[in-house]
Amino acid sequence: MNISVVIPLLNEQESLIELYDWIAKVMQSNRFSYEIIFIDDGSTDGSWQVITQLSKRDDNVKGIRFLKNFGKSQALHAGFEKAKGKVVVTMDADLQDNPDEIPELYNMIVNDGFDLVSGWKKKRYDSVIAKNLPSKLFNWAARKTSGVKLHDFNCGLKAYKQDVIKNIDVNGEMHRYIPVLSKNAGFTKISEKVVLHQARKYGETKFGMDRFINGFLDLITIWFISRFGKRPMHLFGALGVLMFIIGFGFSLYLGLDKVFFNPRGRLITERPQFYLALSTMIIGTQFFVAGFLGEIILRSRQDKKRYLIKDKLNL
Repeated sequence: MNISVVIPLLNEQESLIELYDWIAKVMQSNRFSYEIIFIDDGSTDGSWQVITQLSKRDDNVKGIRFLKNFGKSQALHAGFEKAKGKVVVTMDADLQDNPDEIPELYNMIVNDGFDLVSGWKKKRYDSVIAKNLPSKLFNWAARKTSGVKLHDFNCGLKAYKQDVIKNIDVNGEMHRYIPVLSKNAGFTKISEKVVLHQARKYGETKFGMDRFINGFLDLITIWFISRFGKRPMHLFGALGVLMFIIGFGFSLYLGLDKVFFNPRGRLITERPQFYLALSTMIIGTQFFVAGFLGEIILRSRQDKKRYLIKDKLNL
């Protein structure tokens, strides 16, 4: 199979038929063998009924329905598990991503040898203050932190070599950072393509300003995990040693000063250096304990289900 199109969605019943017709037209005109996997992330409208009708009409349409809203990352994870295509394309269901971009994205993976190609919505039709400016700041921070030189990390339109999506773990709200996860997994041939961004035709956006705050927090998380996720003791142990040395240094100074230089001076417990020494040595010990606990948790961790599937179609 040439292409798997993975589409997470939440309450997008108005756009699904138009999106399906558009994708099918592109696939058939380019003679691709394909599948379209819709992941209904707990929709409360008629989205699942539309997907069911489409699956009866076309065996290439497949569906996964979550029991409730688990988030876009979990929806992508479920779609990636089922995808069979040589190239996997992700896109949003709101018609803001253009299916006509798929053939070029496919060629960049197959013919140009990229592991991942991310769309870049260079010209956007979103609110400048509410979305465009925060998005630019977010993308700048992501580039500086991760070293992945992309202009638009959050674009839903991306193409992946199958090996990429089968070897990365998309969880929490890490869908924004799939290129970073891919790089950390060893898939370093990452590029981008300017894609057409279209104004939303139906409904309203499911994301607010809070996604940028969460995005920055997730960026810190992924930086930490990529650097110390497999060796937490390296971070916490180093901090523990540093704090303990500072505390021990003050303790040594207080002891020598009291015994040799100023035996009739103030009591050690009346000097602020004593409390500084005590605090830093305690904190250093706590960092050590945190590092050991992190190592133990890492070695005893067992994967558990992050979402519950209610129904499947053609899978």
